[in-house]
Amino acid sequence: QVAESGGGLVQAGGSLRLSCAASEFTEDDYTIGWFRQAPGKEREGVSCINRVDDTTFYIDSVKGRFTISSDNAKNTVYLQLNSLKPEDTAVYYCAAGYEFCREGFLRPSDYDFWGQGTQVTVSS
Repeated sequence: QVAESGGGLVQAGGSLRLSCAASEFTEDDYTIGWFRQAPGKEREGVSCINRVDDTTFYIDSVKGRFTISSDNAKNTVYLQLNSLKPEDTAVYYCAAGYEFCREGFLRPSDYDFWGQGTQVTVSS
């Protein structure tokens, strides 16, 4: 089970931090991915992290602006969103799966457990 929180409305250039709380995972052999879906667009993978070694991956459009991190004690993964742009507006989802996070493997089909999503709106 995973559940997101932390979305909201922010002006362009602002920041938000999203949280993804994972439960019922007994080992650290899973991956957490962050996805987003804007109206009329397909769900897009944004970033992911391997819980076993904290290696990460980002798509090009968010590199240098978004940071994914994990707090193992809290079984929580964070996505820090900085320098937000209107085009970042979307529903953001976190998901858990067992495919190792790396380039080319941040696809919705690689993940098994999904949260309900949290809205991020960036005004210009």
